[in-house]
Amino acid sequence: MDKKVKEQVISSIKSIPLSDTTAARRVDVLTTDVFDTLLNQLRKADFISLAVDESTDNSDVAQLCMFVRFFDGHCFKEDILGLIPLEGNTTGEILFQKIFDFFQENGLDLERINLLVTDGAPSMAGKIKGLSARLSALAPKMKSLYCLIHQNVLCPQLSGELKNTMDSVMATINFIRSTSSLQHRLFHKLLADMSAEHVDLLLHNNVRWLSQGNSLMRVCELRKEIITFLRECKHRKAETFLTNMLDDKFVSEMCFLCDILHHLNVLNLGLQGRDKTVADVVEMLTAFQNKLDIFSSDLSSRLLHFPTLSGFIKSSQSGKVTKVMSDFLDHLKHNFAQRFNDFDIPKELLHVVRNPFTSTPNTSPKAAEFLKLHGIDEGPLQLEMIEMQASCELKDVLQEKGCTELWTKHIVPEMFPNMKKLAMCVLTMFGSTYTCESSFSHMNAIKTDNRISLTNEHLHHCLRIAVTPYEPNFSRLAQSMKCHFSH
Repeated sequence: MDKKVKEQVISSIKSIPLSDTTAARRVDVLTTDVFDTLLNQLRKADFISLAVDESTDNSDVAQLCMFVRFFDGHCFKEDILGLIPLEGNTTGEILFQKIFDFFQENGLDLERINLLVTDGAPSMAGKIKGLSARLSALAPKMKSLYCLIHQNVLCPQLSGELKNTMDSVMATINFIRSTSSLQHRLFHKLLADMSAEHVDLLLHNNVRWLSQGNSLMRVCELRKEIITFLRECKHRKAETFLTNMLDDKFVSEMCFLCDILHHLNVLNLGLQGRDKTVADVVEMLTAFQNKLDIFSSDLSSRLLHFPTLSGFIKSSQSGKVTKVMSDFLDHLKHNFAQRFNDFDIPKELLHVVRNPFTSTPNTSPKAAEFLKLHGIDEGPLQLEMIEMQASCELKDVLQEKGCTELWTKHIVPEMFPNMKKLAMCVLTMFGSTYTCESSFSHMNAIKTDNRISLTNEHLHHCLRIAVTPYEPNFSRLAQSMKCHFSH
């Protein structure tokens, strides 16, 4: 056969699309391979942290997502453990039975779970019939944690006058953007004619609370253009919104909310992401609590941390800091202290893992109980800590490469067995259900309205391939495949 003709034939064959059966079978094979790798490593792990959350897919089927974090002997891994469909109710008993059966079927040990992180729903966190209470009966070493990101979001809930201010601003945005297409186009044109910094306002969605601060920031930056538009608008509601935008007290509160929500947004974004342990998250939350003290004193003095509010007060005649603002900061400090000071996992042990060179060998009764629960001998632990603190080499490693690499690459169990065990236990722990939440975004992107008939099994397989850190062993799989397969 002529070489050119041969190349054309090969190219034509390659362009033939795979059948749906072949594509599904290949996804199943790849999923099975990476899942077997995960299970083999999990069975060897000393500690397993579990993040569990539940959401519904596009066909209204409740899906229970489980993510696992563990140390595989070389590094810490986070991977989806399972996506379990829930056909009927989603009570604590049903959630527990599904997880129990999953562990039994795959040969996993529930007693190795050291932390369960949930979204705090009653079916998850109930003290008697919730998932965490039922699992604790079979996993006595397990601690339960209400997702720290969820708790952080609940702290700045608005009420009273500030809530009215926020609602009025959001109503103004909705009025300009959503009253009619014509009105929205006219606002676009006005911004272009006035050479505004932005081309539009941002809508706020309660589900995506971060957009609240961004929406406020945009309103503050386009305030002059909004006033001009509302003056020209002939709609009846425009007069009410214009009155608010010309009221210095209202705008002062709006600028204050813009600044404080910006600080909260920065914190929230810092808490999100993969490979964030409970020690990392608690450290950031503790730092923000200390920042709140600075914000309170700064609010009554120079406004260094409230640039939007400071700029408006300087440019207006009667803009000022009000008692409502200081009360909100006091309320915020109280909420953070109430939620995060009484932490179930001793903070001193988290600090020991993050920086063993600045920690004291003495432990509190709560820390001693935690160590005993996980089979860590407190006496030798104190002596090992003193020995570590005398090592200049290990101090340099911590400063240059961080605590994770210190414990995984430079400290072997034979050197400091109790310290190593404590570090592996703490660094295994999730700080939030972020991994579950992000996987739900993948799930909704996979099972769209156009793929509504996708089975639960295939959805699970597609999601695993999308989020797993493992790569299938393509060479071994290719050798074991049949060249000709009946369709």
